[in-house]
Amino acid sequence: MPIRPSRKLKTFPNPRPGRDYVVRCEAQEFTCVCPMTGQPDFATITIEYVPAKFCFELKSLKGYLWSYRNEGAFHETVVNRILDDLVSATKPASMTVTGEFNVRGGIRTTVVASHTGKG
Repeated sequence: MPIRPSRKLKTFPNPRPGRDYVVRCEAQEFTCVCPMTGQPDFATITIEYVPAKFCFELKSLKGYLWSYRNEGAFHETVVNRILDDLVSATKPASMTVTGEFNVRGGIRTTVVASHTGKG
């Protein structure tokens, strides 16, 4: 079944809930649109988290990130929204989302947003 853009994140139970471990995912083909110019923005989105009860399913993460492709969003907004949505879905012990946006107008932007604490 082909992947489609979707804001629905699927999860599954943490297979080792009694152990702290780190999951790191890197999406090197993230795109959104500059809300000021309408031009595409390209970024690498890195998600690093310590699961508590749930982990996110990778196929749904691909569709979720794809759903931003035609949406206008400032870099700060999109990274914080991704963090909020992933924290809401998985309720991790901790999570950090980093957006490394390609150079635009001679400026490279990196946005880092973090969540700490269970639940």
